Amino acid sequence: MPTRRETLPDSLDAERVDRVVAMVVGCSRAEATSLIDDGAVSLDSAVVATRSTKVRSGQVIVIEVPEAAAAPTIEPDSSLDLAVVHVDDDVIVVDKPAGLVVHPGSGNSTGTLVNAVVARWPEVAAVGDPARPGIVHRIDKGTSGLLVVARSDAAYDSLVAQFGARSVEREYLALCWGHLDSPAGMVDAPIGRSTSDPTRMTVTNTGRDARTRYEVREVFSDPTDATLLACRLETGRTHQIRVHLAAIGNPIVGDRQYGGDRSPIPCERPWLHAAALGFEHPLTGEHLSFTSELPADLVEVLDRLR
Repeated sequence: MPTRRETLPDSLDAERVDRVVAMVVGCSRAEATSLIDDGAVSLDSAVVATRSTKVRSGQVIVIEVPEAAAAPTIEPDSSLDLAVVHVDDDVIVVDKPAGLVVHPGSGNSTGTLVNAVVARWPEVAAVGDPARPGIVHRIDKGTSGLLVVARSDAAYDSLVAQFGARSVEREYLALCWGHLDSPAGMVDAPIGRSTSDPTRMTVTNTGRDARTRYEVREVFSDPTDATLLACRLETGRTHQIRVHLAAIGNPIVGDRQYGGDRSPIPCERPWLHAAALGFEHPLTGEHLSFTSELPADLVEVLDRLR
């Protein structure tokens, strides 16, 4: 019986343990509940007794997985193009296009960035979580930009620790509706999963702390009010920038899920791009930093505003 062991990231903080088990193992919620009922799940060495138990970031979850419920092998897919920004023996930095899912999950067993990575670097399949090997952070399907993948176990452990310590530098460019009151500031509002729609996140007093710093880069007034922002994450909650900007009345242009799909600026996806990434190399200690140019579809939107 294989054992799955994971240190839970910030993005899963306050999630129900049955949902976390389903995500980690790659099984249904019903199968996850069966594992919990069978005493096969523990948090920080304590057996989980209730499926509604909320997990906390930094906890270690251990799951004894029956062979039949084990996560499937990641299938390599060499047909997917990868824009590789940097690669060495320990880390890979890619420039993800919008529309590409980062790793296999419910409804996306193939055709993901991980499938493409494993095709080029087969050793990554043995790094970290077998269900999403090498992955230490994620970018939404509709978001483009920079993502680092661990190529070795040592790199995986180091990068997970750096993200946990919030020392990784991440800057996003976001085009939002309206004008902001200040040229720079911070949105400090806790984020949790919506109780009415599990695919959405929301600002809630029962959520986890979340902070997004922003700086105005450009202001537009014709044909409508819009603002180009540079956003830096101090925390890494799911949909954080999208939720925070929507909460202050400035949703991201094109973001249908959070109220940003409006006229007269058509945009087929959220106007959000991971433009800069910086971290300490896991083995050499050298500080690495990377930037990504705006993709053509986002440039086209800006050109219409200008």
